[in-house]
Amino acid sequence: MRGGVAGVRKLKITPVVRVSDFAALDGEVAICHAEDSMTEGTQTAERGPGLVLGIDTCGPSGSVALTRLGAEGTELLGQIELAGKTYSATLVTAVAELLGRAQVGLDLIQAIVVTNGPGSFTGVRVGLSAVKGLAEPGGTPVVAVSRLAVLARKAGVEAAALDAHRHEVFLRVAGESGNIREVLAGRADLEAMMPQPERVAVCDDAAAELVKAVWPGADLVRAEAPHASDAIEMAAPRIRAGEYADLALLDGHYLRRSDAEIFGEPAQAMARRA
Repeated sequence: MRGGVAGVRKLKITPVVRVSDFAALDGEVAICHAEDSMTEGTQTAERGPGLVLGIDTCGPSGSVALTRLGAEGTELLGQIELAGKTYSATLVTAVAELLGRAQVGLDLIQAIVVTNGPGSFTGVRVGLSAVKGLAEPGGTPVVAVSRLAVLARKAGVEAAALDAHRHEVFLRVAGESGNIREVLAGRADLEAMMPQPERVAVCDDAAAELVKAVWPGADLVRAEAPHASDAIEMAAPRIRAGEYADLALLDGHYLRRSDAEIFGEPAQAMARRA
């Protein structure tokens, strides 16, 4: 593992920290514990520039990470993995755990990196809400990155696919003009897509099966599911260049409408006809 971080052990977390609790943090955080995995041997961070917090709650499991950004690369100081469908209860607590182990106050964080989709609609929304709550009080800059882009970078290829359920995938692919686009695609969409990529990064079986069934000639490049630390590494050049998101305009990269929007339309139409 990078940054001299040793093995992994299990920790217990109870969700007792609120976003508002971070306003008073000044180098000391009351340790809260959650049932996720955290890298053992988390280092004590120096009080200075270069500390970056990463948050990813888009996938079946999520993570938060703390790194030190240097001139040449990033050093992982600690990372906590979050179980899926628990983000609203464990995310902010895990951030407090991470900062507490490194003895870092939120005011010392240079930037926050958030993976803003595509993925679980609820997960994306929870992550973005937490990031805005953490960033706004102290004006901490934020960088948002695509989970598809992080996966593609991690696998060292241009195209990537993630399971979107309902026999669809979230897909990152180059168009005919070479421009990168990210779309929601089903079997028919994949069949009609030209040109078809030669290599596609995947990290889950469902996406791999659908892509391979429609594009049998494609080389599927397996990679581990993206973590918050991977998102930080991808965002590092933008942080060094001072290219940050407008927090007021920051939104989810959903690619699909929420179930409430999809299934609410027939009811709304019936109500209008009544």
